[in-house]
Amino acid sequence: MARSAQHGSPVLDMNPMVDLAFLLVTFFMLTTTFRMPEPVAVALPASTAETKLPERDVIQVTVAPDGRVFLDLDGKHVRERLLMRVGRSTGVAFSAGQAEAFALAGGHGMPLDQLGAWLALPPAERKEVPAPGIPVDSLRNELGTWIVQARAEHPAYRVAIRADADVPYARIKAVTGTLLERGVTRFILITETEPAPATGTAS
Repeated sequence: MARSAQHGSPVLDMNPMVDLAFLLVTFFMLTTTFRMPEPVAVALPASTAETKLPERDVIQVTVAPDGRVFLDLDGKHVRERLLMRVGRSTGVAFSAGQAEAFALAGGHGMPLDQLGAWLALPPAERKEVPAPGIPVDSLRNELGTWIVQARAEHPAYRVAIRADADVPYARIKAVTGTLLERGVTRFILITETEPAPATGTAS
């Protein structure tokens, strides 16, 4: 009588699974964009608008409750070139190290004559320096300079305003007026989504 062939236990090759796991980790590391902390906390006004803020190519102008203006924009290499461009246009000298620090920093609210010293500080110490805000007055409108030079460096930039609900209207008018005078006729107002009212009737 012929013996039946003896079959051993099946062996699973896990090497492809390990390779796949590393590929997924690499993919997420290369494609994930980390959001920088907001330069100042604001309480946004409520709105029923559902238009989403673009994920990239955005210049964000933040207006604090006390009226101070902050600026933030994405794109590491664009930020680095932008600082040097702004420096050339205003006569304020920035070093290569300060440009690199600006490229890695988040939003800022420093006037140009204080920005270089602020960038020279270690990141942990920058957080402890009170930010006076970017000047927006008619005699020294540095916000307008940043907007013009940023759009010249990267024309795809869109402008978004993130203002506290309690900011005086005059301050918002100064910011929007700055944009309009620099040819920015379309911009985004960032708001909190207001819940839709209930339509059902109680029985």
